[in-house]
Amino acid sequence: MAKNKGFIFDLDGVIVDSTEIHSEVWKRYLEPFGIDSSGIRERMHGRRNDEIVRDLFGDGLSEEAIHAHGAAKEALYREMMLPQLERRLVPGIREFLARYEEIPMAVASNAEPANVSAIVEGAGLRRWFRAVVDGHQVDRPKPWPDVYCKAAKLLGVDSEDCIVFEDSAAGVEAARRAGARVVGIATTCSQLAGVDLMVRDFLDSELERWIAAALRNR
Repeated sequence: MAKNKGFIFDLDGVIVDSTEIHSEVWKRYLEPFGIDSSGIRERMHGRRNDEIVRDLFGDGLSEEAIHAHGAAKEALYREMMLPQLERRLVPGIREFLARYEEIPMAVASNAEPANVSAIVEGAGLRRWFRAVVDGHQVDRPKPWPDVYCKAAKLLGVDSEDCIVFEDSAAGVEAARRAGARVVGIATTCSQLAGVDLMVRDFLDSELERWIAAALRNR
């Protein structure tokens, strides 16, 4: 039906509703350092870990220290997330992936490699994704289009023929710059500028109608 089309999914906020846990983990991690965590939800959303660490700790850190802080925080995140992973999956994601399994699908995320693997493998979703691209496989994170262009290339599909599922402004910008159409998932933001469709989650009835039209007309 749509052999030259592709679906590409962000991870946090699209496959798993993780903003609340990421926020709580950052607050816990920063407390011993005496760093103010106010506004952490907005400061972290849609950004790669090295950017967040520099923002929170300042620009004087070595690359080794940036990596160490990021790795320690993400280890704590996985410790908190994995026991509750199933109930944190975005509603309908598993059924949606199964329904469109004939379409090439990929994950493209700014997230740490270990987080991507833990979520996708831990939730039993890996079999639906022909490619998985994390934030360390490209030089430039979102809002640059690199992760989406790489994912599309690995799928063997032009990025202009992909539909991207995103929950952040940076991700929407990245997808647009890659030439893709974008479905916004309202787990974190109720509205996102620049999307073709905004839905609550993968159970939203409007999504199926829009997908059918998009696959038929493009």
